[in-house]
Amino acid sequence: MTPICDKRRPMFQAVIFDIGGVVLQSPFIAIAQYEHKLGLPLNYINCSIVGRGHNGAWQKFERGELELLEFYEAFGRELSDVTKGNMWYREYCKRKALPCSGLPTELKIDGRELFGAMMQASRQYDPHVRSAILRLRAAGKHKVIALTNNFTRVDVPPKEREFLGWTEGTIPSHLLDLFDDFCDSSVCGLRKPDPEFYLLACRRNGFKPSEAIFLDDIGLNLKTAKALGMETILVKIGETLAAVKELEKKAGLDLTSQAYDSKL
Repeated sequence: MTPICDKRRPMFQAVIFDIGGVVLQSPFIAIAQYEHKLGLPLNYINCSIVGRGHNGAWQKFERGELELLEFYEAFGRELSDVTKGNMWYREYCKRKALPCSGLPTELKIDGRELFGAMMQASRQYDPHVRSAILRLRAAGKHKVIALTNNFTRVDVPPKEREFLGWTEGTIPSHLLDLFDDFCDSSVCGLRKPDPEFYLLACRRNGFKPSEAIFLDDIGLNLKTAKALGMETILVKIGETLAAVKELEKKAGLDLTSQAYDSKL
């Protein structure tokens, strides 16, 4: 593949990456496995998490409003509420025109167990995305930003660090070093899809939303970005290479050729 060269000022000034499900492996994989273990229909737990809106334990945790042990208890309690969980799942099935069966009559979800599985599952880099980030940084034509719903401000008891896979910290230095700026929801007190979180990333890095490409694995997060004027790319589980190829075209840089890999 011939490297793409464009000496003109790029149309886009920044590339913004979500972390879990884009740069790192998706925690949704662990959620799906947990649903299967409990005999729940696919996406049942996701529907319960999203259904809580801005005031759920998950959402508060990502804004730095709950400590870890407090979050475990609230997370498990909320997800065990089958009355609301079944209601939200029925609404999801109706929107997606899916059959709705196998709903639980009672449920006991261990918040610590589920969150631990999610964190352990999302420790590995996606090789295609990591390589693309390294190439973007090397080219020096775009600011490379992380915009993530995360948990940096959490006070983690020592015994929990190994359990969660956080022995190098909530955000290890090798992950931070990939980016020009790392916008963390728990530090900023804002989380996606709140448009103010996106605008904060733009303001503190000196570009307009229309000058940014944004990659995320959640459609709702992309919807906000698009409404602000950002170029968006959906990163589907197992299809990160396709997403990087799309980014390659938008950024005007070679991000995928094997010949380039040997130089990294």
